[in-house]
Amino acid sequence: MTDTFQEQLRQAHELGDYASLLQMIPYATLIGVECSRVGDELLFRLPANKDNIGNPLLPAIHGGVIAGFMELAAAMHLLIATGSPSVPKIIDFSLDYLRAGQFRDTWARCQVCRQGRRVANVAITAWQTTEGEPIATARAHFKLEEPLKS
Repeated sequence: MTDTFQEQLRQAHELGDYASLLQMIPYATLIGVECSRVGDELLFRLPANKDNIGNPLLPAIHGGVIAGFMELAAAMHLLIATGSPSVPKIIDFSLDYLRAGQFRDTWARCQVCRQGRRVANVAITAWQTTEGEPIATARAHFKLEEPLKS
């Protein structure tokens, strides 16, 4: 990516506001993903949105939206944590749905389990009421871009 992207990433770090980075990903904008820094950690939020409902009888968030939210959270977490020159590319994603995602705000937290020079493994937990009662957990593997040479 360009120097403009690196500048945008640097500014996002300084301000603790990652909205400009999320706006570069059309699907993140479509489903409404937000990111905030809480201490040293990143916390991702998927606000309740009628367009994200998959089962109107419950109502429940569509499982694909939950999966997309969690995958985006993991990619953004890696991008922000590593300062990668571009959004990391997904290699593999495995998701366990634990309970229905009700029509309310959904939160996600990511943890890098292992990072090598070219591949990183990330664990993602999504919840609605309390973090101790997750609605889904996932594991993602990403291909990392080589850092830009100075």
